[in-house]
Amino acid sequence: MRLAHGFAFVLAGLFLAALPAAAQPLVLNEILAGPSRDWDGSGTFSSRDDEWLEVMNAGTADLDLSNYFVTDGDSIPRFRLMGTLPAHDFLLVTGRMSWDWERANGFPAFGLSLANSGDAVILWEITGGDTLEVDRYAYRNHEALADRASGRRPDGGPWSLYDGLNAYTGAIPPLGNGCEPTPGAGNGCTVTPTHASTWGAVKRRYR
Repeated sequence: MRLAHGFAFVLAGLFLAALPAAAQPLVLNEILAGPSRDWDGSGTFSSRDDEWLEVMNAGTADLDLSNYFVTDGDSIPRFRLMGTLPAHDFLLVTGRMSWDWERANGFPAFGLSLANSGDAVILWEITGGDTLEVDRYAYRNHEALADRASGRRPDGGPWSLYDGLNAYTGAIPPLGNGCEPTPGAGNGCTVTPTHASTWGAVKRRYR
């Protein structure tokens, strides 16, 4: 299959194995599949437009993004990246950006189409005549509830659940870290420790 503007890709059955992490500077860094607020800044909430994902250039040099694209678990292209991403910088892709790109390139327009029951986000690179999977993250249904994001903590590191807007108290990993999602920015977060107290102790403290 060939996309408009000369963007070609290999069908899912011919995709090659994932590249070793050390060979690929561009990584998925944060994903929010279940929005319940206006994350894209349009002024209006849309369950389609306000989904988002973030990629990070974990390398030491500027990176040309023109050969990268993202899909969900069905491996249908949802957005082709563009431009140059400086080292240690982030690029945010919203559902609205995906929908606009799909319409412009002859695809059925669904946006990022991130399932709330669990799904995968996959990052691909076109190199030569091949299409290589360079990173992926498969998230569970508890990660996709309202305004929870799955993100690497620290940036580029292990995956964690950013549940500062909708606390997760379950035991299925990834566990919540108490931090809020950070679309298009670093995932640094310091959570202030809390402890239980009685009403009497509170009154004595502020008497």
